Amino acid sequence: MQQQDVYVPPPSLFLAFTEMHRVLGEVLSLRLSRKALLRRAPEGDGHAVMVLPGFLAGDRYNAALRRFLAELGYVVYGWGQGQNLGPRDGVLEGLEERITDIYAEHGAMSLVGHSLGGIFAREIARREPHMVRQVISLGSPFGEGRMTASIPARLFTALNPPEELPIEEELLSSAPPVPTTAIYSTGDGIVNWKTTYQANGHAQTQSVRVRGSHCGMTFNPSIWYLIAQMLALPEGQWRRFEGAANCQWVYPAALV
Repeated sequence: MQQQDVYVPPPSLFLAFTEMHRVLGEVLSLRLSRKALLRRAPEGDGHAVMVLPGFLAGDRYNAALRRFLAELGYVVYGWGQGQNLGPRDGVLEGLEERITDIYAEHGAMSLVGHSLGGIFAREIARREPHMVRQVISLGSPFGEGRMTASIPARLFTALNPPEELPIEEELLSSAPPVPTTAIYSTGDGIVNWKTTYQANGHAQTQSVRVRGSHCGMTFNPSIWYLIAQMLALPEGQWRRFEGAANCQWVYPAALV
């Protein structure tokens, strides 16, 4: 995978320096709203859902979101690959084997991926679309210019030399051939939001703008509600998230 020539700057220093403060606010708002979310979110249909962590994170980082989805009635899995250091040393192959095993037991599953985890989810859906019911990415930098638009990009490149990555660069920005929702925030302090927006999708893709930080996306109550709404759609009956039009204070108008 070759690094792109397109240059997209990383987020502003203000967004970067306030990232952790805003994460704390999201965690607090989640603690105050969690019970209400469980009452308002639609009940799950019992299909399998895997939640994939972002760069440098592991399954523990997504534990609260996985518990919430399990309480709604889904069969929920972590990605089971330890700390996410990138698609090196057979990580994608190990993930694909795990998903194959889950598919054999439960059928097609939904993949929810935060940041780099969303890129992995999209790649698996591209390789094995029959195993994936839908993909939901949270602040995942798949768009052009992603290698310059991310604050930890240099560390990622050091750990994952571009010439050794098992992902086709020219395919990353295109949506996988399954229903795909890209969640993004213009307040993202880690990656430039312009690389997390699905610009060239198909009939079953949508980009939904939320308010919040990057690292707090797995603790953001508005994102939890959005995920629950999308996962509850019957298989084969995907439709766009309507809350984005009905509640613009929580889900502001999309930007291109």
